[in-house]
Amino acid sequence: MSLKHSYTLIAPFYDAAIARATHAARARSLSALPKEAGKVLLAGVGTGLDLPHLPPQHHYVGLDFNQAMLRRALPRASHVDFAPVQGDAQCLPFADASFDCAVLHLILAVVPQPAHCFAEIERVLKPGGLVLVFDKFLRRGQPAILRRLINPLVSRVATRLDVVFEDLLSETSSLVLEHDQSALVGGWFRMIRLRKL
Repeated sequence: MSLKHSYTLIAPFYDAAIARATHAARARSLSALPKEAGKVLLAGVGTGLDLPHLPPQHHYVGLDFNQAMLRRALPRASHVDFAPVQGDAQCLPFADASFDCAVLHLILAVVPQPAHCFAEIERVLKPGGLVLVFDKFLRRGQPAILRRLINPLVSRVATRLDVVFEDLLSETSSLVLEHDQSALVGGWFRMIRLRKL
């Protein structure tokens, strides 16, 4: 089963499964968005669980590869300038330096090639731009035997359990870490803020 197909099946239940657990962490992460108006990419916007937390001054582009998820996001966007786009976060349909900010909430551990997604975010972000990440990551050298054992199965239908953020960051040339904070599940989930040089 492809991720696109599995997320079409998951879409009606997605919010019930993760909305409450991630609500506070999403709000904290998004509170770092700039006060001045800009263009913000929500990569992997899903059903729009971030949308209620967004300040109104920005223009938002919500990208997701799944039409069923995007349809569920639209009602949550009534208070902001929001454009839904169906597309692949690993091959973004946007020009270089198109965005002032990018939000990557629960997407880097979902896409099959997170390094491609991260490189694309780096490409479409303007110099000085902000990246907000909220996701689950292993740390370098962390055994996490159970997560690694079940990853081949789980990654086919929902999410990867073996992504190491530091490995992704080491492949970029212009993204600099500004903030890294544990968020949920004993530090498995992290809130990360980066800036493009």
